[in-house]
Amino acid sequence: MNIMDFNVKKLAADAGTFLSRAVQFTEEKLGQAEKTELDAHLENLLSKAECTKIWTEKIMKQTEVLLQPNPNARIEEFVYEKLDRKAPSRINNPELLGQYMIDAGTEFGPGTAYGNALIKCGETQKRIGTADRELIQTSALNFLTPLRNFIEGDYKTIAKERKLLQNKRLDLDAAKTRLKKAKTAETRASQLNATRLEGDNIMVNFSHMLNFLHVKWLKSEQELRITQSEFDRQAEITRLLLEGISSTHAHHLRCLNDFVEAQMTYYAQCYQYMLDLQKQLGRCFPSNYHCNNNQTSVAPISSAASSNVIGSSSLTPTSGLVITTPSNLIDLKECSGSRKARVLYDYDAANSSELSLLADEVITVFSVIGMDSDWLMGERGNQKGRVPITYLELLN
Repeated sequence: MNIMDFNVKKLAADAGTFLSRAVQFTEEKLGQAEKTELDAHLENLLSKAECTKIWTEKIMKQTEVLLQPNPNARIEEFVYEKLDRKAPSRINNPELLGQYMIDAGTEFGPGTAYGNALIKCGETQKRIGTADRELIQTSALNFLTPLRNFIEGDYKTIAKERKLLQNKRLDLDAAKTRLKKAKTAETRASQLNATRLEGDNIMVNFSHMLNFLHVKWLKSEQELRITQSEFDRQAEITRLLLEGISSTHAHHLRCLNDFVEAQMTYYAQCYQYMLDLQKQLGRCFPSNYHCNNNQTSVAPISSAASSNVIGSSSLTPTSGLVITTPSNLIDLKECSGSRKARVLYDYDAANSSELSLLADEVITVFSVIGMDSDWLMGERGNQKGRVPITYLELLN
């Protein structure tokens, strides 16, 4: 029975407090009650925390889209995460493409040019798929997880304390309003008592009313002191939590650096894989195959040319340099004498008649009558040998 009485009293008290806050909040919105403003420093901290939360959510969600473009896969991973279960391993798009290429190359025959090229491309695509999987895992661990921990952990604590601060402020302002009303009522009663109304009963009633209003005034003052103390304490707690946002930014900066390094490693791996593939394809293409990457080509592009036209034609010309587009190649083949050229890519000689090249070195090149149109004779000191023309960038 006592427990029930206690619960009823607590419920009634909570209901009264909730009603008081609701009335105060409504009157503030209607402009009928004064509102205690937070100090400028605390307001700035609250604004900074809210801004951090909004942008962290946006960056986190878009990073998830970048790492996993498939929305259905993202939903599946989210469900498994909430169930605290490991998501099943799934083959990614580069790995799937690579497997299709390998299967097709095996079907066409590894001994054929097309079949061999498909197998090589497939193996490279599968390596890219593995690198992509490593990027996702590293980014999720070092970047997404810290961001999510802030949203679901630290910021939730800040939001909870901020809500408590709002409630304490409403209690404080409601207490101020009650004290103001009590003072006004006592003042009016005192003025009526000073009119010296006749009759003992009337005077006694006024005396009782004055005592009652004075007690109410004193009670309101005590309530105001308590609510003011609670508000100040909650404001300090909230301020201390909000000042930790600067540390959060520093931590997220380190995580961002880890994410950039993971991306850098991924793209470097992909570039190296494709560069190796390009070299392999350049050696195994038959000399009568043409490249379809440039519709204006008037000369057959074979051997290493078919795999390097993209690189040579897409480079931005710099001061003093001329990119070896197909028309430049024709001019070079038709001109007599030697020219200086910069090497675009590393090239390993396939036999003793060829010259191995290192990227960015400068060599002397010249044409030889009867030589394949896709090759020039290269000279480096006492070394001479054939070099693929599309590995070169002519110098003025």
